[in-house]
Amino acid sequence: MMSLPHHFVETFWAVLPIIAILFIFQVGILKQKIPHLQRIVVGFILVWIGLTFLIIGLEKALFPLGKIMATQLTSSDLVSNPKNWYAYYWVYIFAGFIGFATTIAEPSLLAVAIKANQVSGGFIKVKALRVTVAIGVAIGIALGSFRIVTGLPLHYFIIGGYILVLIQTYFSPKSIIALAYDAGGVTTSIVTVPIIAALGLGLSSAIDGRNPLTDGFGLIAFASLFPIMSVLAYVQIINFYNHDKPNQ
Repeated sequence: MMSLPHHFVETFWAVLPIIAILFIFQVGILKQKIPHLQRIVVGFILVWIGLTFLIIGLEKALFPLGKIMATQLTSSDLVSNPKNWYAYYWVYIFAGFIGFATTIAEPSLLAVAIKANQVSGGFIKVKALRVTVAIGVAIGIALGSFRIVTGLPLHYFIIGGYILVLIQTYFSPKSIIALAYDAGGVTTSIVTVPIIAALGLGLSSAIDGRNPLTDGFGLIAFASLFPIMSVLAYVQIINFYNHDKPNQ
């Protein structure tokens, strides 16, 4: 609790430039009064308080929890032969489930899914899009954990993944491409990133021969890349099904 005022001050200075820019443009450049000023001020105060407690929660709970889970999953009780990559199957399973769960809970993804549903006239379902993106993140985090365990170079996976994305993009409807690419960005937000980062750093610290600096980071790149693949694949499957449906 001693550090609580310090966190409030740090968060305030982090939020202040955003507030200043918005007010300067509204009043100084657009020459317009700020509508519902009282409501906006209250909203900014709530954002300030919420971000402060979020940062404290990440430091006190999520980061330590990720490290503890990584250490436990790589212990000799679960990993009988540390030299074999397949002995870490519990790590891959946990990584997949935590990637799915954090993505489903991501508020930014929910916001994008709701807007996509409205703009598409109901063609893109909110729940279906969230689950599709979450499956992509789950696969990406599991594969990223495999990379940390094996020590394979990160760029092999990223370059290969984007080559596949480009191929999918060529065969996908133009109306969904932008949304699919945005789906990769909204997964890397306030809920997913801290847990995934903690998992990667904890996993690289717990495995012999791995360096947290060179091996611990990179999971977030997988969390951004694979949802693009899953959304493009989902739309391609739906289009294929709808195209063949009248012939049944």
